[in-house]
Amino acid sequence: MTDMATLYIDADACPVKDEVYRVADRYGLPVFVVSNSWIRVPVSPRVTSVVVDDGPDVADDWIAERAGAGDVVITADIPLADRALKAGAQAIHPTGRVFSADSIGQALASRSIGEHLRSMGEITGGPKPFVPADRSRFLQALDAAVVRARKAAPAARP
Repeated sequence: MTDMATLYIDADACPVKDEVYRVADRYGLPVFVVSNSWIRVPVSPRVTSVVVDDGPDVADDWIAERAGAGDVVITADIPLADRALKAGAQAIHPTGRVFSADSIGQALASRSIGEHLRSMGEITGGPKPFVPADRSRFLQALDAAVVRARKAAPAARP
């Protein structure tokens, strides 16, 4: 049983894993690094690497089945962020964008429009390049989320 926040990283192509490890160390929080292939993680009793089967949304499903109130999910995947929010967890994009109940609907709609345009052959440009300011915003957002999560963590969870 744990009464502390847990951090879940949707780790395939996540550029801020090292920042998550540092914040987790500072607060003494467990981290699950979930990916479709092996990723080097720090040797720490708090950091657990989880390699799931290959396939669409397998890592997302693993995280969504476990994340709940008091937890923080780090992901660029908007549907996973939506699932995390619905389970009571917080969700943060690696650029520091905090997903919320108020913003997730628009994010899902924008994603759907982009997918539709791409399916019609339109070139949509893709995401902006990751820059140092994104890393700084992410660290601020994660620190604030951990403070909120520690207040919201249930008294005891299995």
